[in-house]
Amino acid sequence: MTYFLVTFIVMLAVLIFMAVGVIFGRQAIKGSCGGTGNCVCTEKCDKRKQLEAEGKV
Repeated sequence: MTYFLVTFIVMLAVLIFMAVGVIFGRQAIKGSCGGTGNCVCTEKCDKRKQLEAEGKV
């Protein structure tokens, strides 16, 4: 039970620090293309091309 509580508190602290960083940083968390649905990449990567060829996207 002690390990669970320590792990829970550590993870909670990490989440709080991340939230504070986002709030004071004034920038949204985003992926490599600028976030979900906002891909502005000029050329698709190989993985994306493969997924489109397989019809999964």
